[in-house]
Amino acid sequence: MSKSFEESLKELEQIVTQLEEGDLELEESLKLFEDGVRLSRECRERLTAAERRIEVLMKESDGSLGLQSIDEAV
Repeated sequence: MSKSFEESLKELEQIVTQLEEGDLELEESLKLFEDGVRLSRECRERLTAAERRIEVLMKESDGSLGLQSIDEAV
């Protein structure tokens, strides 16, 4: 089962913190960096997919995107 967006983001934040501390061996740093890049891509893909879903939900009958305030959408 894949992680939720929030779990992936939290893991990415932990990796960034570890890398910023700089107390790791080179190989460990490289592995964490690779994991961070993978998580970053996964999060970006999920955000893009969510944005597309929102656009579909917000399309007007003529195909244009309609803007609403959050209060109106509720």
